Formats: sequence, C-alpha cells, structure tokens
Amino acid sequence: MKAWENNIRKVVPYVPGEQPQDANIIKLNTNENPYPPSPRVAEAITKLEADNLRLYPDPKIAALVSAIAKYKGLNDNQVFVGVGSDDVLAMAFMTFFNADKPILFPDITYSFYDVWADLFKVSYQTKALDEDFKIIKEDYLGDNGGIIFPNPNAPTGIAMELNEIEDIIKANQDVIVIIDEAYVDFGAESAVSLIDKYDNLLVVQTFSKSRCLAGIRIGYACGNAKLIKYLNDVKYSFNSYTMNYPSIPLGVASIEDENYFQETLAKVIATRQWTENELSKLGFSFGKSQTNFIFATHNSCPAKKIYEALRAAHIYVRHFDKPRIDNHLRITIGTPKEMNKLIDQLRRIV
Repeated sequence: MKAWENNIRKVVPYVPGEQPQDANIIKLNTNENPYPPSPRVAEAITKLEADNLRLYPDPKIAALVSAIAKYKGLNDNQVFVGVGSDDVLAMAFMTFFNADKPILFPDITYSFYDVWADLFKVSYQTKALDEDFKIIKEDYLGDNGGIIFPNPNAPTGIAMELNEIEDIIKANQDVIVIIDEAYVDFGAESAVSLIDKYDNLLVVQTFSKSRCLAGIRIGYACGNAKLIKYLNDVKYSFNSYTMNYPSIPLGVASIEDENYFQETLAKVIATRQWTENELSKLGFSFGKSQTNFIFATHNSCPAKKIYEALRAAHIYVRHFDKPRIDNHLRITIGTPKEMNKLIDQLRRIV
C-alpha cells in the first residue's frame, strides 16, 4: 500500500442490480415500475424553462415539500425531501445514529444499511428473521442506539402489521426509529399515521417505485418537526442544493395525479397476483408479497441455475449470493406481456 492509503476510509460498497444496456431484454431485477410516469409529468416536462438551469434550485424545495405535506395530511415542517430515499436515509444515519449503543436492523434486509453504518462509523447489530423471513418484534424491544427496517422488508417482500410496528416504536422512545417504506404503496399499511403520536418516528418513502420516477431521484421523510429540522441542519451542512430544478415541478405533477397513481398500482398488483399463481403451478414457493416483486424459491431447481438460464434468454432477475437466501430469486413485476414471457421461459427451465 502507498502511504497515503493509510488515511483513506475504506468500505465495502453497496452493489446495485445490473443495468444492462441491451434494448432487447426483459429487465426484472431492479424493482423499477414497468409503466411510464403520470401524463401530467410528461406535460410538466414541456413547461420546463431551460434558462432556469443557470440558477440554483430552491434549497428548501418548498413546492414539492408542500405538495407532499398536503397529500399526507401533514404540515410542511414535517416533511424532508432528498435525492431519492437513499439520500434521505444516508442523511438520517448521519443525523440520528450517533449513540454509543449499536443500532438494530434485520440480517436479511436492504443491503445499503450496513454500508452506511460502516461508512459513518455507526455500531450495529443484525437481528435474524424467522424461518418464514419475518421480522421478530421481540428482538427490537431491548437496549439499542436506534432502529431501522423496511416495511415491507426487502428483498423478502413481507410486511409487518402496523400494531407490531407501533409496539417497537413505543418500546424505543429514547432512540430514533426509522421505517423505510419504499414499497409500502403496493399493499402494506404506512406508519405515517403514527407520526403525531411518536416524536421519535421517521418514515421514509420514495417516488422511484410506485410513482414510476426512479430516473429523477425523489425521496422524502415524514416525522416530527424537530426531527425534520435536524435533518435539514445536516443537509445544509453537507449540500444545500441537493435537488435539481427539473425534479421539483415533475415531482409536484406526479403527486397531484392521484387517479393515475391508483390505476398504476392496481395494474402492478393484479399482475403480481397472476404471476404468483403461475409460479405456484411451476413449483415455486414464496411469502406473501406486498411489494412490486416476488421473492421465490423452487422446490427442486437451484436458484442460481434458473437465474443463469433466464439471463441467457435475456431476462434479468436478481440473485443474491448470500447465506439463507442464495436459493431465492427476487423477481420484479413487469408488464403482463413481460411476465408471460418470463413464465414461458420458466416452464422450459424448471
């Protein structure tokens, strides 16, 4: 090693799903929504002023904050907006997880959590999911420096009941509890309703999945006004202009089109249910998904072989080469046409 390398912070980075550039593929590996954004977003794009790109965007992101707050029935000072939920969560790690005690999160979960913990020097412990890949509530009722978990969990797709989540929050009122709700719109119950009851709760959501806007990077947090102020203080100490100018009006346009939002959710959920039925016929098993993906294993054919055979057929799904889940595939829900092609290939493979 060079001498200067001794002073470099070294971490094992998060590994995102493959982003193949070939147009002739079916991409079911990164949980993107298969449908275009709201037509109002397309209309808002035509109204963007190129001259505004020479100006800094609004550091308060006021228009989008207000739109989200109104939609969620909150005050503006209860909403924080960032560049995708990953940005929001990273800010939350820096802001809230600074105790001497370890934070807690599941052993099988969003694999960015341990990356941020290592990057920001946050001590952590993982709690094992049960044999059905469910979070064990009692594991989160002891002494800790903070708690974070997705609901529904990823990559399992399984959600906790809101009353169990509240039990965890209630038992940990001396630390911050973060519920990562990236997939909540596809079937789970949001914890946003508990914000006014618990001042230590932060709920994080995203426009990337259910709102078909992964490409413009909008995430947000809802919580007590004091928590949001602390988040903004860290943001303004890090980068005042986190969101680019086009994302703000496009985000507003998306959140104002409730009808399209609900129609798109319904289509994804219906296709998920059809796919689950077809996978069951082929010998796959999986937990109850409340997301836009299915986390499945086959009763006789190894997941890695299925993954490689699908890839050879230009269909990309996600395989995690990790303990306990290395015989599972995470399959994003695409269009009905895409899922039909997937099922046809699986019939040949298994």
